[in-house]
Amino acid sequence: MMHSTIRTPARRLLSTALVSCLMLAAAPNVMAQSANASLRGQVSGAQAGAEVTATNVATGTVRRGTVRADGSYSLMGLDPGTYNVVANGQTQKVTVTVASTATLNFSEAAAGGTGSTAATNLDTVNVVAPTLLQEVRTSEVGKTVSLQQIQTTPQVSRNFLEFADAVPGLIFTRDAKGNTSLRGGATNSDGTNVYIDGVGQKSYVKGGGVAGQSGSAGNPFPQLAIGEYKVISGNYKAEYGQVSSAAVTAATKSGTNEFKGEAFYRYTDEDMRAKTPAERQGGKDKMVSAEKEYGFALGGPIIQDKAHFFVTYEAKRFDLPVTIAPDGAVTGAAGLLPPAGAAGLGPASQPFQQDLIFGKIDFEPTDNDRIELTFQDRDETQSQFSGQTSPEAGREVVNTDRRYALRWNHSGERYYNEMMVTHEDSFNNPTPLTLANGITYTAPDGTEDRTVVKIGGASALDSQVKGQKGWSIEDNLTLDGIQWAGDHTIKMGVKYKAIDLYASDAAQINPTFTYSLGDPDFPDSIPYKAQFVKPVTGVDGVSGEVRSKSKQYGVFIQDDWQVNDHLQINLGLRWDYEKTPSYLDFVTPQAVVDAIYSQDPRAAAGQTYADSLALGGLDISDYISNGHNRKAFKDAWQPRLGFSYDINADEQHVIHGGAGRSYDRDLFDNLQLETTKLALPQPTIYFRNPATGTCINGQAACYDWNPNLLNGIGNLQSLVGATSNAGLEVDLLNNKLKAPYSDQFSLGMSNQIGDWLTDATIARTLSYDGFAFTLGNRYPTGQFFDDPRLCGGTEPGLSQAWSCNVPGFGSLIIGQQGIKTRATQILLSAQKPFTQESGWGTSIAYTWTTARHNRDINEKYAFDRGLIEDYPTIRSNGAPRHRLVVTGSYAGFWGITFGGKITLATPTAVNDWYPVPQASGYNLPTPQAAVPNANGKFLVGGKIFGYRSVDLQATKTFKLAGDTELYARIDIINVFNFDNFSTYNYVKTNGKLQASYNETGDIIGTPRQVKAEVGFRF
Repeated sequence: MMHSTIRTPARRLLSTALVSCLMLAAAPNVMAQSANASLRGQVSGAQAGAEVTATNVATGTVRRGTVRADGSYSLMGLDPGTYNVVANGQTQKVTVTVASTATLNFSEAAAGGTGSTAATNLDTVNVVAPTLLQEVRTSEVGKTVSLQQIQTTPQVSRNFLEFADAVPGLIFTRDAKGNTSLRGGATNSDGTNVYIDGVGQKSYVKGGGVAGQSGSAGNPFPQLAIGEYKVISGNYKAEYGQVSSAAVTAATKSGTNEFKGEAFYRYTDEDMRAKTPAERQGGKDKMVSAEKEYGFALGGPIIQDKAHFFVTYEAKRFDLPVTIAPDGAVTGAAGLLPPAGAAGLGPASQPFQQDLIFGKIDFEPTDNDRIELTFQDRDETQSQFSGQTSPEAGREVVNTDRRYALRWNHSGERYYNEMMVTHEDSFNNPTPLTLANGITYTAPDGTEDRTVVKIGGASALDSQVKGQKGWSIEDNLTLDGIQWAGDHTIKMGVKYKAIDLYASDAAQINPTFTYSLGDPDFPDSIPYKAQFVKPVTGVDGVSGEVRSKSKQYGVFIQDDWQVNDHLQINLGLRWDYEKTPSYLDFVTPQAVVDAIYSQDPRAAAGQTYADSLALGGLDISDYISNGHNRKAFKDAWQPRLGFSYDINADEQHVIHGGAGRSYDRDLFDNLQLETTKLALPQPTIYFRNPATGTCINGQAACYDWNPNLLNGIGNLQSLVGATSNAGLEVDLLNNKLKAPYSDQFSLGMSNQIGDWLTDATIARTLSYDGFAFTLGNRYPTGQFFDDPRLCGGTEPGLSQAWSCNVPGFGSLIIGQQGIKTRATQILLSAQKPFTQESGWGTSIAYTWTTARHNRDINEKYAFDRGLIEDYPTIRSNGAPRHRLVVTGSYAGFWGITFGGKITLATPTAVNDWYPVPQASGYNLPTPQAAVPNANGKFLVGGKIFGYRSVDLQATKTFKLAGDTELYARIDIINVFNFDNFSTYNYVKTNGKLQASYNETGDIIGTPRQVKAEVGFRF
């Protein structure tokens, strides 16, 4: 790995260690958080005004400060790295880490000479003191991931976020399609954000947290460019806004006064891995699969000690093995498939390619000023299919993300100012791999149809354009050394962002025909339904494309108050505000309003459809907009309080805790549907059983089947009438949408025990106002569940009001807040940093989680109940009850460096529904949670785990002339070839939902796999 800003430090001890940290923001419209560090302390015996200097060992850049009347000094805006610090005739060498504040004291110098005092070495590559990798005196919950850990921990991908997996409360996942995600707590990945040198990577439109990371096997940033990063899982200061999960702030490498470079090549293929479970079934051959990763980095001086450059490029070329298998509830229906459907099942290979570029130029015209210009570019193409989707029914996704940032940092005697201007252009564009009719084979599971396999063309909804493009300007000011009942460091900031959000949600292609296998009430020779896109007619003010020129504002103030040597209090307040014109200015089309307030054709004379909704407790006026009755949410006030108490004032034993509120944001992907669904809705029509003349499951309206309907989407569109809007979905959003938020609480204790750093924290997170779509349809009685014959059905029973459409249109889908989550976690960590003296290092992270919610974390559509508030609270599928991650590195024989990682987790609950019998004799689909039976043991004990992996790596470096070296590395992922399944079989019996792992389905991670890497450094 290229050591662009890191040098091996002197072996000294610092008189006191880390104090508090500058935290990152994890949301789009908050202050971007600096990755820079600060250094402060006391200079005993020095006169006021005496100079203190810190010189970066690698770059030669200098920061200057002066001693104050009370003997204190501070140096702010230091790039992470190693510095020679000179004060009062003494020199100390110290390495500061990303987004941290370190304390370095100078004792009184001996008369007539210079000297040096003990200093804690905070270096992240060759750590010689145990206080380095984790700040002890801080109220935040999190830790730093060092370059040494990045270099030595086995890795299934070159996504640098994979190492955050070793932080308690964090889960990094690579699914069967190679897609990666980082989640914190019991939430999904939408709440995460990554800041690269203060530039937020947040996705405003699609999920995944980071732009371009929704369903992607790619990396958000080249790993060669990362120096180190900090992960914060909770108890944010006021610098953090609109974040509900993990926040990551990373510092990139910079060029130095020496030309340094490196290159690498990493490879694996099907001959270097074990068979997947699907390939083992029936002795099938392995599918062709290969992973190639390669890249280079180069850095050096432009002007010695003043200006430097750094550039890196990384590429991925993958063919990933995946498994196409039926839904776990209907696996037996696979034997009923016709040959074309059966051919879609089994192992397959999914191609992916990515190119990443990062460049940086830095210039320091004075000792108080630093100017940086950075550029990053991400280009990737991925074919996506797995689960029940066969390769031909998959889609191709083109991901692009390009960002520029110009930063000016200026430091004064007691202040530090950061100004930054950024621009971003990020788009995610999927298209079907096949232009043809889509064919979906399902099988009945009670009253629900489960997918067996999809073949043919992908859905019209797989033709999309989603993206964000715009610029921002921000300024953050830090005031230091303010004296009043202690020492105050006050940081305040303001940001403005103008961002264009864009979405188109469908195209007039690829109608989908659905067949039912094994249904006694409908033949499998003809489809029982079809879905297709049909432009709306006679409805003004809607469009298949939405552009919204959104404005984002954020302000905060944070006071880190060092009351005395023992107590630090963190007080903060922030406010965020966002205007999204496409939502605020939307006017519900008059044709839709007229239909809603017209006679309900299923009700008594004089009862409108709105009246039927009102009988069910739904006031539809809350969802009808005139373009003036919606206001942007203004109440995102977020108080923050934290503290740390150093028991002995020596940073050995510190009690810490905090409480605060944090607002997130609603994704534009949800807000835009109000417009695009009306413009290009996708109606669903049903076909009659030729033998009985009835529709499947008692559907009210259906058509005679005609094979000519397979010959073009126009035939389906004409079937419902060129001017008819019948069956066309109406999406409406609540006029008073709020932003989702969480209240966070934590209490814990950090310790330094010899070479070990430990922490024990209990964290509680209460999340509110998550966004969800529910079915607005109601029976004439106002009920959500009732006899389907009330809306034209042919069979008695108890079902949702799917047939009770808006008159002249289709179903009513309403968007509102209401998803809630309650999570409590016990977070335990122990870390012994790697040192050259000991030759080894390790980290242990254990997380215990209990969490409940009223909706699956991965689902935004909730059709099991009429309103999201009606959902029962069930066990969350966001995190396992127990999770343990152990990493280690060892400088072994023959100059070989060994690394290892063990990951163990008990099964994670799954969420589905169970048919609960009613007094009427019919069943009510009710959401329930089930914990799959564990499928494996580890070393001792019984089968208690749902996920197991042991990963190893070994690296041998060959020294050549000068600083040139070659290295060879082997990673063995999942050494014991544990099967970690990601799909499930369900059994619904005795009033309880039961689940087990589908042992022929997809897996999480990979089977046992060997990855070989070679590299060159100079």
